[in-house]
Amino acid sequence: MSQRVVIDSSAFARESASLEGEVAVADLARLLDMLTNNKGSLKYRIDGGLGSHNRPQLTVKVDGALSLRCQRCLEGIGYPVKLRSVLEFVDNEEDLTQEEIEDDSRDFLQAQSELDVVDLIEDEIILDLPSAPRHENCALPEIEQEQKAESPFALLKNLKSKA
Repeated sequence: MSQRVVIDSSAFARESASLEGEVAVADLARLLDMLTNNKGSLKYRIDGGLGSHNRPQLTVKVDGALSLRCQRCLEGIGYPVKLRSVLEFVDNEEDLTQEEIEDDSRDFLQAQSELDVVDLIEDEIILDLPSAPRHENCALPEIEQEQKAESPFALLKNLKSKA
């Protein structure tokens, strides 16, 4: 298991700090049910800075690959992760204007004195994934079907015709 990294989101951003590393896919517990395997790792980089209204913000970049489970055939799908997110921290969500809330270029989070970097990365990946990953062309899994017994109604029909 990778070592957990915890930062103070506001201080990290104000100091324009940077952090980079790798996180093992196996350490992303909330993702494991969506994957066909948990091998490999993802590279990340987090840069702090100040955004609009001098609010602390983080730029999160994650690169790598995951093997998602196809919802149709249940086989693996190679999914390239190339995530770029801007997260701006606010003390109170009520301070946001309607225009800021509707702006899709960044997301707003409550400032945290102990922000777990791996949890943040996992959250961003989950938000980036397709809701029902599927191959473009694939068939349903083949299920061996037992030979069906003759319907009781068909048996009655045969009896009626003999009478």
